[in-house]
Amino acid sequence: MSGAGAPEVQVVDGTGLRVGVVAATWHAEVMGGLKDGVSRALSACGVTDVTLLEVPGSFELPVAAARMAAAGYDAVVALGVVVRGGTPHFDYVCAGATQGLVEVSVRTGVPVGFGLLTCDTVEQALDRAGLPGSSEDKGFEAAAAAVATAGALHHLPTHTPAALIG
Repeated sequence: MSGAGAPEVQVVDGTGLRVGVVAATWHAEVMGGLKDGVSRALSACGVTDVTLLEVPGSFELPVAAARMAAAGYDAVVALGVVVRGGTPHFDYVCAGATQGLVEVSVRTGVPVGFGLLTCDTVEQALDRAGLPGSSEDKGFEAAAAAVATAGALHHLPTHTPAALIG
């Protein structure tokens, strides 16, 4: 199980934070569960200023997350699901989306909650989507992590030396 060894999800006070959620539209049932998990987490954290932006697929998540970060959101949550098929497409989409989301976070200093499921089967995705009967709730986890990171970074200076961002 992928969740083995994971710490308990911490819900922190996110009152006053502005959070952007960018969600792919592939695999509607899985995405519905992920978005519901994000809503539950943000509500538990006291976040009320939330904007949802839907994009066609997971490959489009980084550009939308970058735009949200540039627009002044305190945190962004990226949601998507890619299911392995019979071609290398899976590897390219997963690697590109993951690297893009990391780059957004590092270059902007805005936390990006990683809710991109990269699964071998639809069943694995459903089991991580936070649906009734799922063993994990990755949408909740991604949102809680983004809010917690935004809170942890709140008191640090925002200036990043150029050497760190290439």
